Amino acid sequence: MAKTVMIVDDEVDVISSVKQVLEYLDAEYNIVGANSAKECLKLLDNGHIPDVILLDIMMPEMNGWALYTILKDNASWKNIPIVFLTARIDRIAKGAGEFLGDDYITKPFEIKDLKKRIDNVLNEKIR
Repeated sequence: MAKTVMIVDDEVDVISSVKQVLEYLDAEYNIVGANSAKECLKLLDNGHIPDVILLDIMMPEMNGWALYTILKDNASWKNIPIVFLTARIDRIAKGAGEFLGDDYITKPFEIKDLKKRIDNVLNEKIR
């Protein structure tokens, strides 16, 4: 069964590389990229609802924390699992991300570990 993963990151290289490798590792993965919070909201408004969102914290205009709040305040989107995927390694951000999100992964990351953790989040969603 296809799994749609939305990556919200202002670094296009991150979106591109994660997309290529995850789709190579698992043909069931469909990766959708959004290079800003605004683009993510536009995709969601247009009915592109993913199974999980990989969310960067440090983005211009609207950061990941603000987008997270918008997602969780919307009845149509509040149950989408959120995995923070970020370069923020400080204790405060990590603690908040682990509390709020379904997982918190720091960059750089091992792609097989990323896939395993996405699969774990998706398996929890099914239960």
